[in-house]
Amino acid sequence: MEEIFQLLWGYRMLGLPFTLESGEKVRVIDPGTHNRDSGPDFFNAKVKIDGKTWVGNIEIHMKASDWYRHRHDSDKAYDNVILHVVAVSDTQILRRDGSTIPQLKVTLPEKFYRAFAYLCSTSPEIKCATRLNEIDSISRTDWIETLSIERLQHKGARIEETLRRLNGDWNGACFITLARGMGFGLNGIPFEMLASSINLNHLRRHSDNILQMEAIFFGQAGLLDPMTNQTDRRYQLMCREYQFLARKYSMRPIPKTAWKFSRTRPQNLPYRRIALLAKAMAETPDLLDRILTAGSDDQRLRTIFRWQVDSYWSKRLTFGGDDQTPANPPSLSDPSINILLINVVAPILYTYGMLHSDHEKKESAIDLMLSLPPEKNNIIREWQQLGFKPQDASASQALIHLKKEYCERHECLRCRFGHRLLRKEATS
Repeated sequence: MEEIFQLLWGYRMLGLPFTLESGEKVRVIDPGTHNRDSGPDFFNAKVKIDGKTWVGNIEIHMKASDWYRHRHDSDKAYDNVILHVVAVSDTQILRRDGSTIPQLKVTLPEKFYRAFAYLCSTSPEIKCATRLNEIDSISRTDWIETLSIERLQHKGARIEETLRRLNGDWNGACFITLARGMGFGLNGIPFEMLASSINLNHLRRHSDNILQMEAIFFGQAGLLDPMTNQTDRRYQLMCREYQFLARKYSMRPIPKTAWKFSRTRPQNLPYRRIALLAKAMAETPDLLDRILTAGSDDQRLRTIFRWQVDSYWSKRLTFGGDDQTPANPPSLSDPSINILLINVVAPILYTYGMLHSDHEKKESAIDLMLSLPPEKNNIIREWQQLGFKPQDASASQALIHLKKEYCERHECLRCRFGHRLLRKEATS
């Protein structure tokens, strides 16, 4: 419970105005910086007590007597505590020099505890759903805009980690980011594993031979076995090419078990997407440069992603005989390109701009997100039922981030919606 009071103090949710037990009025100018190590709970706070401004540290306890139980009275680290915040005032607190520390007793209404218990429960739904109508439109818009940037930063952190792993190789990081995007969520991790297992320099040596490119990709994906599909000439050629190239470059495939096939619609199987990724790397060795040059130019960006698989894949969704769907489109659909622009291009532009202090690149990422239509998925439909109707990809990404990083993680105190609703219960 003490941790709850610390969070409430830090988020200014303990109500206003305050009055000390001795009768003086207290105004919190700055709650201070939350200290998660040893020492007082908040550093460098600023409060005004009876008209006089004090700067120092804040200590928070459930019971005032915890001060002595924790032996703060003999610890010089607590000499600069200017305010002791407690739920139960069962004793007066003195510093080591015998001076009295101002003590603030805080009580919260029962309805706050009920609301807090519910919001912090592990139930999977959006727990503030029935009260979102209490959030004004300005607060909604402000939080959604903040979340959209937070979403870009969240994706950028993954790119930064890839760059560290590749010793700053931006082309390699771009390749891995594209591969993950080609997984379209379901197979994102296996695609990232696949790209991470392939040396980009090796690919470039064979970019003029699509059969060898596919052999590398499918072989490294663990999807080539010469004992299967023996009547498929293209498949058998790939198997032989991969056996040679694997020995030449000492390549080891990722496990086939990494791929998700069960309960997957045929068009979502990874085979054609791997073939398309191979074609992309054959035709666009300068992918990073083209993305950075295009910026937020929607049409130029779409041109980059208009790769087409060759005739072998025009009637197939997997290896072997022709599938029953002879009219498979050879290239990505516009909705699929939109997803790549959201999950690949915008994060690359934003992260590149951030790491190179290039404000224009960061703005291009934001402008691109604002120009794209909102996504259509189960999370967005859930928010739409609650009255949120995103007008662009920036807003839909914000709502996805809100659900995944706040609602599902039970981070209601860090969410501005949960914060406002709890503050209302705490101060009313």
